[in-house]
Amino acid sequence: MNKTIIIQASSKSTGNTNKVINYLNNNESFDFVDLKTKKIGVFEYDFSNADDDFIPLMEEIINKYDTLVFATPVYWYTMSATLKTFFDRLSDLLHYKKDLGRQLRGKNMALISNSGADDLRNGFEMPFIESTKYLGMNYLGSTHAWFTEDGNNLHPEAELRVDKFRQLLTQ
Repeated sequence: MNKTIIIQASSKSTGNTNKVINYLNNNESFDFVDLKTKKIGVFEYDFSNADDDFIPLMEEIINKYDTLVFATPVYWYTMSATLKTFFDRLSDLLHYKKDLGRQLRGKNMALISNSGADDLRNGFEMPFIESTKYLGMNYLGSTHAWFTEDGNNLHPEAELRVDKFRQLLTQ
């Protein structure tokens, strides 16, 4: 069975990204981690952040899950700083934790983003697609969600996209 984890990377634990995740995970099929609750420092060439939460989190993810779904708001046309820091730290798995990093090969990655409108720019996915190639992972695809004018609910068209994305993850 394909075990999936959603990795939330937002500056607000209970914001719109979390609303999208709750809609995606309405049947609680997927496990979840909020990166805001973890202490993950920036990548350092001397690996001086090696004692933070990144390596233990990656050990758990790699050992328990086949599919990693990154959930990020779109900030300034790109992924959140929280997610960028996490991605930069994947470099730890290419240097001093190579054996752990090699275990990403063959695993799946997917992406769900959200913003105030259906306005995702071309190229947003590129870091995810290229990272999966570099790491020997499989990129399953992505979807983008946005909210109604009052900001309280997912837009009906976004709901349809997220429903289709959920099916992709459960195949």
